Amino acid sequence: MCRKLDGYQVKMTPVRVFLVALFCTMYVSLVGGACAEVDSDTEAVAGQAFKLGCISCKMRGEVPSEATIDWFFKSKGESEFVPIYNYDGQTSMIKDDRFEDRLEWFGSQNTIDIQDASIYITNVTFNDSGVYRCLFNRILNYDHYEYDTEVNKFVQLTVVAKATRSTASIVSEVMMYVSIIGLQVWLAVEMVYCYKKIMAHGEEALRASAEEYVAIASESKDNCAGVQVAE
Repeated sequence: MCRKLDGYQVKMTPVRVFLVALFCTMYVSLVGGACAEVDSDTEAVAGQAFKLGCISCKMRGEVPSEATIDWFFKSKGESEFVPIYNYDGQTSMIKDDRFEDRLEWFGSQNTIDIQDASIYITNVTFNDSGVYRCLFNRILNYDHYEYDTEVNKFVQLTVVAKATRSTASIVSEVMMYVSIIGLQVWLAVEMVYCYKKIMAHGEEALRASAEEYVAIASESKDNCAGVQVAE
């Protein structure tokens, strides 16, 4: 099986077709799986560091955008959120003295197209218990216009003296690993199935080429015999 490209003929053998299909599958998986919204953990241990997770994936990944991030905090007994942190893709600012020198950016790096706005709280205290709000201020840059969007994410944080682990957390982690293994097995089965189909198609193409070659050779032989008889 051949494909003609700019005057050149490229022979598409079954192995090459398989490798191209494998590359395309991997490329789509990487592009399509670049962002996944995962809920943040909600239990921190006093005296340790804790990651406040906040992910907002774009619905149209191919559309360029820029975003700024604002974090807010409402502790127990408070009625309103207070701004505590800001990040614009290049610089960050801590806005609340309670978190001075204790907040660090842990989200998307070296880009203004932010989809992961996670931050770290170092040296967690019991006073850090409360509700955190993560706000995405995102601008989608289309060819002829811009579209502003806002996305809010909330994290209810509880600070404990010693780490605990609920049954739901254990079951959730087990199910996650089962899903990953199941997906890998399914992908392996699909790749084997596609490889067999490609190989079968390649063998048919080779048989067709062989039959065509035999037919051409027979025709040439008959022509040669006719020339000899004419002489």
